[in-house]
Amino acid sequence: MTRRVARAPWTLLKALFGWLVLFEARNKVLLAPSAVRLRRIEDAETRRLAARLPSPPPSALVATVIATHRRPEALRAAVRSALDQTVRDQVVIVVDDGAGLPGLPDDPRLFAVSLARNTGVAGVVRNVGIRLTRSRYVAFLDDDNLWEPDHLERTLAVLESPGGPDGVYTALRRVLPDGGERDILSVPYDRRRAAREAFLDTNAFVARRNRSLHFSRLRRTPEVLPREDWELIRRYGRRHRVRHVPHPTVRYLMNPASFYTQWRQPS
Repeated sequence: MTRRVARAPWTLLKALFGWLVLFEARNKVLLAPSAVRLRRIEDAETRRLAARLPSPPPSALVATVIATHRRPEALRAAVRSALDQTVRDQVVIVVDDGAGLPGLPDDPRLFAVSLARNTGVAGVVRNVGIRLTRSRYVAFLDDDNLWEPDHLERTLAVLESPGGPDGVYTALRRVLPDGGERDILSVPYDRRRAAREAFLDTNAFVARRNRSLHFSRLRRTPEVLPREDWELIRRYGRRHRVRHVPHPTVRYLMNPASFYTQWRQPS
């Protein structure tokens, strides 16, 4: 009985705001010092790497940012799936988190850089890629996932339609390490629902470039929830319209060591 009374305020707050929102508020308080240091690193790396890229910066209708760390074979497959898009007006920038780059395809649309040291923070790695490019839209792909050839075509068709939204995300075809399909995750965008369910993933997200399009710089270890994908899309949706495209265009690897393996299909 005492425990139930003690937990009553937490239960009420979860009902009012959602547990993911409360966890993120806690993260911002506890992890704020890490964000200050990581912002300095991000700024310094962006300046350093910009000096090594062509001037003006790589530019296209859409910039695809691929974050990577020690997955050479998977990275090459991810890069190929990005370059094989039916939309040709794009640049692909690979940002390696300090481990070194493997050999990659020779394509004038592809640019690859390495951070001077490992940060272990996916948000910082992706932010560097965003800042090193110029484009109307930005898309994201991790080094262990793949796009179907029409991923950008389908998302840009919605974004560029009259009165279209600012950001869209498609359905995920979730696959197991043995190549078998687990399911298709397809959930319409709802900010209230996103406060309680982690169904947002940036591998499926394409958005208009603006000041809101940057990742959290908090140092999120695997135990820290929610992940930076959820934080970006939910924050972006605060001031910009986000829409779901219920067509699977992403092959998302469900890593057995990942929190997301425990996802249940929302009812």
